[in-house]
Amino acid sequence: MMSRLRISRPSRSDPAAWRLGVRMRALAPLLLAAAFCLTSFGSWASTPTSTLLQRAEVVRSSDPVQFQRLLRELDAREDLSSTQREQREYLRAYAEAYAGRYQRAAAMAQRLAAKSDDPKIKFRASALMVNSYAATRQYTPGLRMLDQVLLMLDRIEDPELRHHGLIVAAVFHNQIGQYAQAQRYAERVLAEQASPRTRCFAAQHRLEALAFQAKLPADDAPIFDSIRHCSDQGEKVVANFMRNILARKWAEHARRKDAIEFLQQYMDQVESTRFPRLIAEFHSSLAEFLLAEGQPVAAEPHANIAIEQSKPTPYSLPLVVAYRTMYEIAERRGDSVAALQHYRNYAEADKAYLNDVKAREMAYQIVRQETLQQWQKIELLNRQNQVLQLQQRVDRQAAQNTRVIIVLLLALLASIAFWAYKVKRLQLSLRHRAETDALTGICNRQHFTLLAEQALARCARTGEGAALIMFDLDLFKSINDRFGHDTGDWGLKRVADTCRAFCRQIDLFGRLGGEEFAILLYGCDLRAAKRIADDCRARIAAIDTRDSGHRFSITASFGVTDTSMSGYDLAKLLSHADLVLYRAKREGRNRVRVFARDTAMQMQPQTMSDGEQTQEQGSALASGEPLGT
Repeated sequence: MMSRLRISRPSRSDPAAWRLGVRMRALAPLLLAAAFCLTSFGSWASTPTSTLLQRAEVVRSSDPVQFQRLLRELDAREDLSSTQREQREYLRAYAEAYAGRYQRAAAMAQRLAAKSDDPKIKFRASALMVNSYAATRQYTPGLRMLDQVLLMLDRIEDPELRHHGLIVAAVFHNQIGQYAQAQRYAERVLAEQASPRTRCFAAQHRLEALAFQAKLPADDAPIFDSIRHCSDQGEKVVANFMRNILARKWAEHARRKDAIEFLQQYMDQVESTRFPRLIAEFHSSLAEFLLAEGQPVAAEPHANIAIEQSKPTPYSLPLVVAYRTMYEIAERRGDSVAALQHYRNYAEADKAYLNDVKAREMAYQIVRQETLQQWQKIELLNRQNQVLQLQQRVDRQAAQNTRVIIVLLLALLASIAFWAYKVKRLQLSLRHRAETDALTGICNRQHFTLLAEQALARCARTGEGAALIMFDLDLFKSINDRFGHDTGDWGLKRVADTCRAFCRQIDLFGRLGGEEFAILLYGCDLRAAKRIADDCRARIAAIDTRDSGHRFSITASFGVTDTSMSGYDLAKLLSHADLVLYRAKREGRNRVRVFARDTAMQMQPQTMSDGEQTQEQGSALASGEPLGT
């Protein structure tokens, strides 16, 4: 039909025919497109619904454009069975998740799982809910749903569907930072006779778990084999996630130029997937590597694209890397205004990312505790059931089994008391972990904030004064860089032990994060707080580091304020103490500075560029001065 559609060119001698010919030539492309659409529509219309569903299942993650076209065709059909309708609803929910609309996808999957009687559909919808919960940081309900999915595995006869459940478990455990567990789930799939497409996904999540555990193989050949396998299956998203992991491995081993060329080679393919997280990963990595190679102009557009693609997930690592890259680019240009704005964005993204990591860890602990309690309840019910069965026997032989009844009752009471004691101890242990910094044994930031606000409220009611000491270890990053994080952790614990000696039972001592600490002194004025801060500073500087196996110095800069200067609002006390703390940093470190009413007018926030900080750290190392952040 299309080959026969030709428009003749009339002569200008016939004006009417010539005008008609012009109009027909203008309409020719539209007529050709209409003919093509009608032909395509006829082809789709003649395809059975089951075939369309099967095609959609195959291309849903490898060809998003064709997948959307198939969904539109399925939406136009009305003659679907109930099972086919439920499968279409699942594919719609999957499309929402692929597009990044995870909350909508979770809601659709939840409705489908609730109403479906088909175990397969219920299982797939529940698995999709787990993925959506992970993407929207709803880790606690996600873990609960994952437990339900894993319990359903025994009722699923289709091995491919069981493998799908194990892949979901691997994905979620990677999301919450339980990489060893994720690796085990992925390797379970690879050890069985899984389909090539499923093996592709399992290999990717195993590789991701190994990367976060710093256990990637030294030889790149297995990684290339996995990438090639996924490419053969048409899974461009999965293959390119693995390429990004390989590129980051090369960059860590001084092969940044190879990594840059490798990422640029597949950038068009990545863009064609329309998968925001993958696009953000590639561009943020490429921006970071280009900047490290001294190409800030080339790095900037990649960082901007990574930021744009990461907007739906403001707590993602690619966004942190992209903002940090933009900040460093502005610093190199000398654009202080842009650098400050990018640094603020970087700090907010980094804080959101760290908060997300903590939320994952907390959710994992909460659900594991709930699971333990459930198993304890089941065990207790089983024991009670056994007792009831024994009591029935006792009823039939009452005269002979009286002593047995008494013994069993005592055993039951002892069992209940024992489990109650164990549960109580476990609850107290979890509460202590939630309130205490695991490394130093002092209050963590959340618990310190809660207790400090309560103490300040009491002080405000009674008119009692209070003082706040805030200190930060000087150039602490150099210790980690030179001697390793174990030595850095040793230093943090020694600092906490040293300063704890200056605190009374009524005082609060907490770690705000990293190498930053705070002490709230109840009933102290500014002069007494400064004296205590000076004592802490001197004791920290006198720490003997030889027990760590290395020789280095530890110093800290202190900021001090009290309620007479900053009021009873904890945020203002922390802000003023932080202000003078950074004044102490700029004036040479290893000193105490006290907040005065005119301090805020005299001080302006300043940050050191990476070059200045590196130069200062080098000078400190050469002169034997203290090391740190």
